[in-house]
Amino acid sequence: MNPIETTPEKDTGNTVAFRRPRARDGKRIWEIARDSQVLDVNSSYSYVLWSQDFSETSIVAEVDGEPVGFVTGYRRPANPEILMVWQVAVDASQRGKQIAGRMLCELFNRCAPDGVTAINTTISPDNEASQRLFAAAARTLGLQFHREPFFSAELFPDAHEPEDLYLLTPAPTGR
Repeated sequence: MNPIETTPEKDTGNTVAFRRPRARDGKRIWEIARDSQVLDVNSSYSYVLWSQDFSETSIVAEVDGEPVGFVTGYRRPANPEILMVWQVAVDASQRGKQIAGRMLCELFNRCAPDGVTAINTTISPDNEASQRLFAAAARTLGLQFHREPFFSAELFPDAHEPEDLYLLTPAPTGR
């Protein structure tokens, strides 16, 4: 297991620790997703299962032993060097402290020794905050950042927005 990273927070004195999720975190992760009022909230079971089965490719941020944010991800089966980020959320009480970006970078750096070289995620066109988050993570990680169409709105059975694929990839190497 990788060591836990702790970083003192500006202004608050709180320390944020980053670690792999555990099944018992699933309930709190579900609550953070629900309370975000932005994410598509899945069943509580899915967050418990995700925390158990995909802990190697997911991360939790905690303050004083309590989860305050999470990133869920998996390695794409057809392209395992890509970390597909499914959801990112931070509790309202902790927003504005760059926790989401730090979680993304910490997770990528933790997965890199196992062969992960890129991040993919889907973002709806109206979610400018997530677009900025991933663009900033790409800059921090030294990755290229681009977007391409992915899932059209017609694919969804409800009023779901289309989802564009955002790719954070290494710069091409020399000739």
